[in-house]
Amino acid sequence: MNKKFLISVFYFIAIISLIILAIFFVFVFYKGFSAFSLNIIFDNVSFIDAILGNKRVFDGIFPAIIGSILVSLLAVLIALPIGFLSGVFISIFASKELKNTLSFSYELLAFTPSIVIGLFGLSITIFLHKYFENLYTCLLISALSLAILVIPYIVKMSENAIYQIPNNIKLSALNLGATKYQNLFFVQLPYISKELLSGIILSIGRAIEDTAVIMMTGAVAMAGIPNSILEKYEAIPFFIYYISSAYQDIDELNKGYVAAMILLFSSLSLFIIAFLIQKITLKRRIKVA
Repeated sequence: MNKKFLISVFYFIAIISLIILAIFFVFVFYKGFSAFSLNIIFDNVSFIDAILGNKRVFDGIFPAIIGSILVSLLAVLIALPIGFLSGVFISIFASKELKNTLSFSYELLAFTPSIVIGLFGLSITIFLHKYFENLYTCLLISALSLAILVIPYIVKMSENAIYQIPNNIKLSALNLGATKYQNLFFVQLPYISKELLSGIILSIGRAIEDTAVIMMTGAVAMAGIPNSILEKYEAIPFFIYYISSAYQDIDELNKGYVAAMILLFSSLSLFIIAFLIQKITLKRRIKVA
């Protein structure tokens, strides 16, 4: 087959993919901006009262925004030490057989559907409710379930970052008499700090956009801003699902478009920030080299 023809086919497919992606972004942002207003975000509550918690926002997106931020940050805070330490152990300390086993296990976990993880979180809640009567699905259960979802990404991010450290960096401190642990904490980890930061940002983006897990573990409609991690909460993905599946007029549907625009903008912003961090890090290392 003609090489030029194959290149033309691949080029055509790439252009079609970009066009579809552009149509999607334009549609969501157009519908969101067209319907956007502070009233949709804060209802009839002033910005200051909503931020300070002086008045509750009953019919706006604001509680869902706060809920998404809280559950995502809590999930990443739980997942980060587990995923990071696991990645370091696999890449540096584990034997070849154990490394293969753990890597396969985390890859299998990464391919597990989020609805299954949500069902697992719900099942654990039902089991624990026998011993803790006040424990129901809540912000904490959602965060723990989302942590399971993002742990594999943090593990692979940590592994890949350590594997990409040049040998001269890995061996420099050892040749000067440093121990393996000193080399790890004072040389290797600072060297990959920016990659770790970009991985954390991407993990937040992965957690903030998931719907299946939070639907089964604590996200509800009209919950308001939670006062503790043991309360139910609102989240943007669930808000979009709820409002779009049960809307009664165009105004309610427009709220769904605004929420979708906010969620898409948040995920896109996190991706761009992580991408820029990686690009800046790569340029600095090229200059140093």
